[in-house]
Amino acid sequence: MKKMKVVEGAYAVAHAAKVCKPHVICAYPITPQTHIAECLSQFKADGELTGESINVESEFAALSCLIGASAIGARTYSATSSQGLAMMHEALFNASGMRFPIVITVVNRAMSAPINIWNDHQDSISQRDTGWIQLYAENVQEAADMTAQAYKIAENKNVLMPAMVCMDGFILSHVFEPVVLLEQDITDDFLPPYDPEYYLDPKNPMTFGALGDPSVYTEYRYLQDKAMENALEVIEKTSMEFNDMYGRYYGGLIDGYRLDDAEIVIAAMGSIIGTLKDTVDELRTEGIIAGILKIRSFRPFPKKEVRRIAKGAGIIVAIDKNISLGTGEGALCTEIKACLHSAGIDTPVFGSMLGHGGRDVSKEVIEKLVYRAGDMMKHGLKEENEFTDLRRELL
Repeated sequence: MKKMKVVEGAYAVAHAAKVCKPHVICAYPITPQTHIAECLSQFKADGELTGESINVESEFAALSCLIGASAIGARTYSATSSQGLAMMHEALFNASGMRFPIVITVVNRAMSAPINIWNDHQDSISQRDTGWIQLYAENVQEAADMTAQAYKIAENKNVLMPAMVCMDGFILSHVFEPVVLLEQDITDDFLPPYDPEYYLDPKNPMTFGALGDPSVYTEYRYLQDKAMENALEVIEKTSMEFNDMYGRYYGGLIDGYRLDDAEIVIAAMGSIIGTLKDTVDELRTEGIIAGILKIRSFRPFPKKEVRRIAKGAGIIVAIDKNISLGTGEGALCTEIKACLHSAGIDTPVFGSMLGHGGRDVSKEVIEKLVYRAGDMMKHGLKEENEFTDLRRELL
């Protein structure tokens, strides 16, 4: 067994970023991401980080700096949270449109107002259409390992799209867990040096992000979408290659827990998966045949895999730590419904929005949700979604 070390989640991710040998790192501090930036600064001060670490005045400046560095062929990295990610919004489109494989760790935190520093997924979900790959980690080990995988996926010549590795704020970023830190020698074999085909060079002049008038703009968007489609296969392949070299596997686009015979399938993303596993184990002892569909890749969305699981299920419960205001449901619920409907699959989907703003998600709350799903599976959906665990006395 490989040697494990008890470290903070932020340290494990910062160490993983360091081992991937980025040429340029640029991150602005924001809770709960700050510890990642602090660790990287310490690595730089100690001479362990060979790349450039640049201080800037904002998150927008951080990503803009990385766009410039990527344009000259550098491997780049940043980390942010919540309002920091929102401040990058314009630049997120720029990075994707210019096909720069930048990797960012998003330490998920609720969006204000009201001011809230705790975890949900509203920040990254709000950026789902900017053209970034989005991978969601269940635990600290996966968040660290996803970092190396994200670079290999993003830099694939059939993809060349930027990537976010999303990890739940505080729940993962500030927890201390036993982790196998990424080994430099294995990572050097797994992740070769970045060798871009296109970059700014005075000897071979070209441009990035030039004017795209109506005669060409649609084709740019089409090619971005095709790159996301290509990423589906690359994500699966990269996960298998990582397992072959490191001996750790978390699934590819999705992962499943006790899914083979599951009648009630709970679909979710992030650290809530651990609580769901414990709950499903207890429910199984009561004769309730539940299982978990873990979505690792939200962008690109794994339509084929979700459809395959749905065909054998009696009902799907989609748990969202976000809400698309005006639809009454979360983004994962909407995505699952859409991909099933377009394939003519009539498995009912019930959306549960919970855990917003860091509210604790207990096994008892999940159990009640599953009991309701069992009743809906037998008698039909009376409603399609709900805010679960509302404090009615505050309404």
